[in-house]
Amino acid sequence: MLSRVEPSDRYPQCLCLSPTYELALQTGKVIEQMGKFYPELKLAYAVRGNKLERGQKISEQIVIGTPGTVLDWCSKLKFIDPKKIKVFVLDEADVMIATQGHQDQSIRIQRMLPRNCQMLLFSATFEDSVWKFAQKVVPDPNVIKLKREEETLDTIKQYYVLCSSRDEKFQALCNLYGAITIAQAMIFCHTRKTASWLAAELSKEGHQVALLSGEMMVEQRAAVIERFREGKEKVLVTTNVCARGIDVEQVSVVINFDLPVDKDGNPDNETYLHRIGRTGRFGKRGLAVNMVDSKHSMNILNRIQEHFNKKIERLDTDDLDEIEKIAN
Repeated sequence: MLSRVEPSDRYPQCLCLSPTYELALQTGKVIEQMGKFYPELKLAYAVRGNKLERGQKISEQIVIGTPGTVLDWCSKLKFIDPKKIKVFVLDEADVMIATQGHQDQSIRIQRMLPRNCQMLLFSATFEDSVWKFAQKVVPDPNVIKLKREEETLDTIKQYYVLCSSRDEKFQALCNLYGAITIAQAMIFCHTRKTASWLAAELSKEGHQVALLSGEMMVEQRAAVIERFREGKEKVLVTTNVCARGIDVEQVSVVINFDLPVDKDGNPDNETYLHRIGRTGRFGKRGLAVNMVDSKHSMNILNRIQEHFNKKIERLDTDDLDEIEKIAN
């Protein structure tokens, strides 16, 4: 986007869509960092809460935002002239396409753009639905693809812990914390209720804990992530809202307190990859620990292993020597 902007033209030339407010802000920070020696370049955020006066025209050359707000800015409010857009980016394209509202809004925005507009779709995981969508939207594309086995997993050691209840899972977590030094950790739960309970229990044990879940206001979520990124809290307990794209360099351990499943109760392999991919980033080594508390969750874990063709070793969290060994 930076290379395609004409800085003397004071109107939007590049549009980047992200599925969440947090990802839009994160992408914006990277652009600000890369463009800091490019003082004429300006950036606007088309996100909920960023209110502009009706009839106002935007002079920033790059606009990053979520699909609903960007669509309003292009059509209803006319802050952006879509016919002047040179580059259109869909980030986390698979989420955009899987979320019906986002998909419809993205297509409506794309239809307003000029024929010669460059389209870019990015995602760590591309299911068949994404390819079908891409073929509709991007005629004759250039495809840059990583081999599946090169995706993340080589730098991450994966383990599972057998437990028989929620309390046992919590005890295993405490044992893990007692035995190894963890810079920062992300713990994923299936429901907001479990996440709230777990965050409260960890706080009682003296851990500095942040809680992130979907019902929080977007500004609250951004503030929680910022505090975690700055290291003010060492543990982030979250639902799937944070599985994608959030880069925190110091995360050394990811724990699946609940394994990721789709709405039909089948393994959600893409979410698993995105979750454990929060560690082992930037070429560092990472650790992923999965809590298994039933025959059903063992079956889910086995199917995840088969999908990625990667063995997930069993870990006994009552054996301190064994835990210390994995940390080294």
